[in-house]
Amino acid sequence: MKHWNKITTAIALTSCMVFPAFASELKVFNWAEYMGEDTLANFTKETGIEVVYDTYDSLESMETKILTGGAGYDVVFAAGPVVERFVGAKLLQKLDQESLTNKGNLDASLMKVLAGHDPDNAHAIPYMWGTVGIAYNKALIEKRMKDAPLNSLDIIFKPEISAKFADCGIAILDSPGEVLNVALNYLGLDPTSSKKGDIKKAQELVTSIRPNIRYFNSVKPIDDLATGEICMALMYSGDAGIAADAASNGGKGIEISYSIPKEGTMMWFDSMVIPTDAVNTKEAHQFIDYMMRPKVIAEISNGIFYANANTASLEFVDKDITSDPNIFPPEDVRAKLFPDVALAKKSTRLRTRAWTKVKTGR
Repeated sequence: MKHWNKITTAIALTSCMVFPAFASELKVFNWAEYMGEDTLANFTKETGIEVVYDTYDSLESMETKILTGGAGYDVVFAAGPVVERFVGAKLLQKLDQESLTNKGNLDASLMKVLAGHDPDNAHAIPYMWGTVGIAYNKALIEKRMKDAPLNSLDIIFKPEISAKFADCGIAILDSPGEVLNVALNYLGLDPTSSKKGDIKKAQELVTSIRPNIRYFNSVKPIDDLATGEICMALMYSGDAGIAADAASNGGKGIEISYSIPKEGTMMWFDSMVIPTDAVNTKEAHQFIDYMMRPKVIAEISNGIFYANANTASLEFVDKDITSDPNIFPPEDVRAKLFPDVALAKKSTRLRTRAWTKVKTGR
C-alpha cells in the first residue's frame, strides 16, 4: 500500500464503462495516501482516459526518478522547492493556460506565494497545502505526562521530555528538509540557513533525541498512530487528519490530535506539473483542469484532511475541516509559519549529510 503502488483504474471500471476501449492513457506520480478514493475512477468514467497511478513515499525518491529521466509520467505532484528546481533545470512544460478553464477558482494570495517557486505561475497548479506539526495519542501521552507541552516542540526536541514517550513510540518524518528546517527554527536560527555551524546545531538537536525515536518514515506513522502502535509523530497536518479519522473508525477508542507548534513551523505546498518528456500532454491538461473543479478538489480535501488552494471549493469542504485551526490556521498562527523554499545545492548537501548521520547515529 505504501511503496511504489500502482493502480490502473481500468480494472475497476471495465464493467461500467460506455467506451469500447480506453482511447488514451495518463501516467500520474503522486505521494502515497494523497488522492480521493473515487477521484481517478470518476475522471476515467467521464473522459475515457485510463489513469496509471504510481506513488512515492519520499520527495528524494520522486526527485531522483524525474531527474534521471525516462520515467514517462504525464502529471507529477511535487513540493514547491522541487518545482523550483525542476523549472530551473528545464524539466517542466509551460502550461497551456487557455485550456485550464478552472484556474480562476484558485486563491490569488496563495498563487502569489507559489510564484516564488514558479515565476508567473507558468508551470504549476497548486494541489494541497499544510504544515508540519505534532500528532499524538492523547490518552497515551497524558498517561505518561499529565502536563505534557502538546503545543510545543519541546515535547519532541527536549530529550528529558521525549524520553517519557519512548516506550509508546515516537516517529519522525524521513525528510532532512522538513525536519532540520523545523529544528533550526526551534533553535531560533534561520530555517533556510546554509551555515555549517547552524546545520550542525540542528543535527545535534535531533541526534540528542535519537534514542527516543522509534523510526523515521513519512508514511508509516499514519497507520501506526491509528492503531496505537506509536503515540506521537512529527508529521504532515493532513496525514495526522487521516490517522485521526482511521482511529475514530477503528473501534479501539483511540483519539488522535494534531497541533501546530507555538514556536512556528514549516508551511508547504504541493503542485501539479507536466514534465517535459510527458507524452500525453492534452490528457494531462484535462486532468489538471478536472482537479480544479470545486466539488472535485473539495471531495479530495474531505478525504485526506488537507487544505486546498481552491477558494471556490470551500463551500463544499466539510465544516469540521474548514473550521479546524490546525488545517486552516488563523492569521496569527500563519504569521509564525515559514515557507518551504528551494535551497542552494550546498545547503541541500549539508542537510543530507547531517540527516544521514542522525539516522545512522554516526
